Amino acid sequence: MTKLKFASTAPEFILPNQESKNINLNQFRGRWVVLYFYPKDNTPGCTQEAQEFSQRKKEFEKLNATILAVSKDDPETHCLFIKNKQLDITLLSDADHKVMDKYGVWGAKKFMGREFLGIHRTTFLIDQNGLIAHIWENVKVNGHVEDVLLRLKELSKEK
Repeated sequence: MTKLKFASTAPEFILPNQESKNINLNQFRGRWVVLYFYPKDNTPGCTQEAQEFSQRKKEFEKLNATILAVSKDDPETHCLFIKNKQLDITLLSDADHKVMDKYGVWGAKKFMGREFLGIHRTTFLIDQNGLIAHIWENVKVNGHVEDVLLRLKELSKEK
């Protein structure tokens, strides 16, 4: 896994959203981007994280930030996830995990003695110029959205 570092340029990408419309990271220049990678739609931790980001979306928008969430799930699955869980964020599909590879979040994992390839729950805060302003690795869902919002508020004051 390639490890991205603070202040490095966020890798560009184009991925389909829940409506199968292509979203380009470049289109958000001039805004903050909260880019988070999560394992799977409709699982308990992923649902909690997506719902909390959705509930706090307006607070992020007041700070000129967009929330983008990425998993391997396809756009159709994302649509159902959004509908069933009343989500209000953009979900992107990286079925071949090429973007995950670029961000260093796809790799070996262990669960109950079994090793497999999967997504390491990670969040990147990308500044208005496309630079990585903060990275949260091995994210624990409880309290994470609040942590991201607090860090964004701090960094927004500095700029």
